[in-house]
Amino acid sequence: MANKKRFLLRLDPKVWAALQAEAEQNLRSVNGQIEFFLRQALRARLKTRDEERDADAST
Repeated sequence: MANKKRFLLRLDPKVWAALQAEAEQNLRSVNGQIEFFLRQALRARLKTRDEERDADAST
C-alpha cells in the first residue's frame, strides 16, 4: 500500500450508512468512497477557484 495519511474521522451514523450504501453500489470500500468524494470535491473547488481568479484577472 502507498504511503497514506491515517486519521480518525467521526461520522453521524446516518452519514456512515449513506456512505456505506454508496460504496456498495460502486463496489468500493467506505474508505475508498470517501477518498473518491474528496477528490471530486477538491477538483470541483480548484476548478471554481481558477475560474474565479481568471474572471478577476480579466476585469
